[in-house]
Amino acid sequence: MRIRRALITDVPAMMDLERQSPVAAHWSREQHEGLFVTADRQPQSERFALVVEDEGESPEVLAFLVAHRIDAEWELENIVVAAGVRRRGVGTGLLGEFVAHARGEQGSGIFLEVRESNHSARALYRKVGFQEMGLRESYYSNPLEDAMLCRLRLY
Repeated sequence: MRIRRALITDVPAMMDLERQSPVAAHWSREQHEGLFVTADRQPQSERFALVVEDEGESPEVLAFLVAHRIDAEWELENIVVAAGVRRRGVGTGLLGEFVAHARGEQGSGIFLEVRESNHSARALYRKVGFQEMGLRESYYSNPLEDAMLCRLRLY
């Protein structure tokens, strides 16, 4: 496995992974492509995306993560791991790489929302050190569900 910064050419694979995960945040192609350039075609500096790919002859994207920097904090907006490689350390490695990046950028913390029923994601976040800090009622739709608010202090 190799973790690297995502490229605009990764968007189709990211969207395919996202569609296979009913609990992932579902973004349009334009939203995904907007991670990489602004309206005036300048690099986008506020958002950060990583992918995990296998190291085969024609590498396949196995997971991705998207985050947004807001002042000294980061918001983890989306993380998706292919069903076939879950529970093999892919998500832990990806999240660990992002935490290291956020620390390296002098980030003070990372926050996120996660579906209350998404027990595997919540366990992953706890494993990495996130704490559940509260609840947003009826935050998600299709189906309607509460969101757990989680935070990781970096410094």
